[in-house]
Amino acid sequence: EIPGCRFLDLFSGSGAIGIEALSRGASHPVLVEQDSKAADCILENLQFTKLIDRAELQKCDVLTALHRMEGQKPFDVIFMDPPREGSTPQFIESVARMAPKRVVYVSCNPETMARDLALLTKKGYRAEGFTPVDMFPNSEHIEVVCALSRQEQRKQSRR
Repeated sequence: EIPGCRFLDLFSGSGAIGIEALSRGASHPVLVEQDSKAADCILENLQFTKLIDRAELQKCDVLTALHRMEGQKPFDVIFMDPPREGSTPQFIESVARMAPKRVVYVSCNPETMARDLALLTKKGYRAEGFTPVDMFPNSEHIEVVCALSRQEQRKQSRR
């Protein structure tokens, strides 16, 4: 589903996910990262992979970026990897208003992920599955990846 899709990578970190999507054929992904050192790392990685001209980096807060992009052509996929404290209701509302077909949520805190997913499901998204990833062996920490899809308007109105 990646070839040609419009891909938005929020809380991009070093840009690995957005760059991977680009290498698999995503159409000019937008990567958003507020931390200046991480944003510099994204630029270095884009230059190293020779993909610098095929992606857009926005060095700003994710809410600012989402507000800037409202009204533009919708994204097919929004990927988000918020900090441990999760996102905010305003952020979830902004993502839902953008109405991507899919949202991929990565979290290092299952409790805040559950809270945020409850908000996304109220906004018309359905969790399709969860994948735990043990990024920190021999510790109690895990990453969880959840894929969500936007439900048709008909289905939402039945609730």
